[in-house]
Amino acid sequence: MLLRLVPENTKIPFMQFRKIAMVLSVLLVIASGAYTYMNGLNFGIDFRGGVTIEIETDGPADLEVIRASVFALGLGDVAAQEFGAPNDILIRLERQADGGEQPAIVAVLGALDQALEQSYQVRRTESVGPKVSGELVEKGITAVLLAVGAIMIYIWFRFEWQFGLGAVTSLIHDVALTIGFFSVTQLEFNLSIVAAILTIVGYSLNDTVVVFDRIRENLRKFRKPSILEIIDQSLNETLARTLMTSITTLLALLALFFLGGEVIRGFTAAMIWGVVIGTYSSIFVASPVLNALNVSREAFIPQEAKAAP
Repeated sequence: MLLRLVPENTKIPFMQFRKIAMVLSVLLVIASGAYTYMNGLNFGIDFRGGVTIEIETDGPADLEVIRASVFALGLGDVAAQEFGAPNDILIRLERQADGGEQPAIVAVLGALDQALEQSYQVRRTESVGPKVSGELVEKGITAVLLAVGAIMIYIWFRFEWQFGLGAVTSLIHDVALTIGFFSVTQLEFNLSIVAAILTIVGYSLNDTVVVFDRIRENLRKFRKPSILEIIDQSLNETLARTLMTSITTLLALLALFFLGGEVIRGFTAAMIWGVVIGTYSSIFVASPVLNALNVSREAFIPQEAKAAP
């Protein structure tokens, strides 16, 4: 093999660190929730409503001139920032009263026509009213909850109820820390981040199921080792696959983060964080929960094997 990330027949005692890892995870989840409650999230216009205008000027744009000309319209808070290149500008306005988003867009473009000494092109305009933003918040929360619930049912039927609770505990851990990450960094939280969270849920579940499947196989195969020894053996056997999947995914995401531009930067940041947290949780959250819930090997031993002397 040209590249081997993990030596063969590793015997890393992961479960020796389970108590430290579980305490750390609980503290991080609590801290994440508390920080988000106190500082909130930097919601995009998808969730709070408002106006977004993206323009491309012929040369480097003067942000101060743009801010001053739009602020003079009296439309509330105004934000103008470079959107990748110096001539790509994103203008944001707060939600307008009485459904005045479209008139606000017309007023902003008129002000830019007078203020800018260079020509520009309008790439896109978006306006989201309060009713739509409220519906998007509800649908985003519902989507995440339905995904977690469906995953628990799936794992429960495929394995045992302990595996279902272990997988859901891992997913709650990943979602909570991802939300906390966006609260700390104050990156814009919009619909694309909800999509990223759902993708993280799928990625974390895939990694967890691979580990759980190996644990189930080893519970059927070996009778003498303890549950902790079986979990350690299973984690070591799947470690090469786990690391290879995580590293290759991270390489692609890092390329998107640095080269993909501002439009997808929040999404890729969430995915990078999610891959790291998801890999950690499949080893140090989902697996220790199985031991804590006293998963039994008897449920996985075939009837004919039980009857054998």
